[in-house]
Amino acid sequence: MTFSIHGLAVARGIAIGRAVLVASTRLDVAHYFIEASQVAAEINRVRDARDAVVAEIHRLQTSIAQMGPKDTPQELTALLDVHLMLLQDEELSNGVRHWIKDRLYNAEWALTTQLEVVARQFDEMEDEYLRERKADLEQITEKVLRAMRGVSSPLVQPLGRHDRKKSQQDLLLDDTVDVPLILIAHDLSPSDMLQFKQSVFAGFITDVGGKTSHTAIVARSLDIPAVVGARLSSHLIRQDDWVVIDGDAGVVVVDPSPIILAEYGFKQRQGELQRGRLMRLLHTPAVTMDGQKVELLANIEMPEDAESALKAGAVGVGLFRSEFLFMGRHGKLPNEEEQFQAYKRAVEGMQGLPVTIRTVDVGADKPLDETLRDDAHLNPALGLRAIRWSLADPAMFLTQLRAILRAAAFGQVHLLIPMLVHASEIRQTMALIDHARVQLDNRGVAYGPIKVGAMIEIPAAALTLKVFLKYFDFLSIGTNDLIQYTLAIDRADESVAHLYDPMHPAVLRLVANTIEQGRAQGKPVSVCGEMAGDTSMTRLLLGMGLRSFSMHPAQILAIKQEVLRADTEKLGPWAEQVMQDDEPSKRIIKKA
Repeated sequence: MTFSIHGLAVARGIAIGRAVLVASTRLDVAHYFIEASQVAAEINRVRDARDAVVAEIHRLQTSIAQMGPKDTPQELTALLDVHLMLLQDEELSNGVRHWIKDRLYNAEWALTTQLEVVARQFDEMEDEYLRERKADLEQITEKVLRAMRGVSSPLVQPLGRHDRKKSQQDLLLDDTVDVPLILIAHDLSPSDMLQFKQSVFAGFITDVGGKTSHTAIVARSLDIPAVVGARLSSHLIRQDDWVVIDGDAGVVVVDPSPIILAEYGFKQRQGELQRGRLMRLLHTPAVTMDGQKVELLANIEMPEDAESALKAGAVGVGLFRSEFLFMGRHGKLPNEEEQFQAYKRAVEGMQGLPVTIRTVDVGADKPLDETLRDDAHLNPALGLRAIRWSLADPAMFLTQLRAILRAAAFGQVHLLIPMLVHASEIRQTMALIDHARVQLDNRGVAYGPIKVGAMIEIPAAALTLKVFLKYFDFLSIGTNDLIQYTLAIDRADESVAHLYDPMHPAVLRLVANTIEQGRAQGKPVSVCGEMAGDTSMTRLLLGMGLRSFSMHPAQILAIKQEVLRADTEKLGPWAEQVMQDDEPSKRIIKKA
């Protein structure tokens, strides 16, 4: 019987194939109290299992190094590093020891208890990307539990009713399998994804995950259709079922009828032709029909992403989210040298093209040390985060500024400051940048020139642009937060997520006004939020006067196609009409 499952579309395209189910990664854990004499032995059990998992990840990293960068996505390398950091995190290990020593919990019970404690901290994080690192924590905990019990990897469990002679591992690596395979799992770890990279899988579906989960990141980097957050897909789909992944709509069709199968087969062929056509645009300059040059930049999370940005045709990095270097360290912040090397790799990786590094965007909602969360802060998104957090810790901020300035000696570097709103904050920030230069001068350390820009992501900033244009060389509109703060909508809250509307007239007017005032003062303005990579918004933003878009590398060619088809002379008056409309989205749909 044909039925559909709805999830989140994270990697576009159509995939059709047979389902290969990965056994559940959840393990039943025994709960019992131990004797005081057993404490040392239980602690050693956890430590030995953790060391075994660390060794396994090191072996995977060695395999990646031998495969070479062309065969493995850089996102996977970084995610394995995250797993290592989490495994070696003192908060996790100290907490486990506490439950064993003070409460006399057995090792498995202690580990899962501490997992719940730390997981709550992740749940309370405002930033979607960091919040979804909870899945990484759960995965490494499960690996340690498996190591303690001697349970094999979930990817090597036996197949279901159609092929018990071949293991899932065999299918992962068997190039002779002709029928496309669709991987179905509750979740996928980075090490699972390494096997996936070497496999014949045409796409994958997971029960959990969001648009910034690691599965979504790897799917986009591999450019493979995927749907995540499909709830009970691993329970509803049977081994060897025919499955269709509609990565454009976020829909999974199970046991499709011949008519449905033919329809999706046609869509699949059309998608392949379209991707081929887009690749022909790789070396075509992004210029509109009326001769307007448009800058298409990449958003990256790690230095190694520079390679994928170049391959996608990006003319620079419009947003390097530096907080990735700070996450999951619980007080052990990266020092100046570590940050400098990371920024330097990104700058050199872009081969002379500009790299915009945003200063760390963390805060009260994303604790970086082992102190307990202050529950008195009921609205962490409105609290001590981003530049507010940096200014509250000048020593940390100066360390990052020095590292960025040093990296600027190796290429074009732009410095981007998030969440500014007050003139006093701007003056403090500029003073600290000057102080960082003085510190480097006193040490005799070389550094390069930088341009300094501000993110416009708070309505108050968008309404007081005069002061920003006085101090900064460029502006970057962070539409994700601008929408959230303008509409008073928590985009992570499912009960109000339907009200999160980038087409709201107030949002559009703030964006348009920022672009207009920046251009009037001769200051470049870019958009680095999700709107920049949304093809349905490209013509509207061009009509507003935007000439610089920054997005995930996988979206660049699709946006370039929209640019090449656009005539900004005609789009200007149309965009003005859209912004005057009570429901702009309807006018956008009519235009399409």
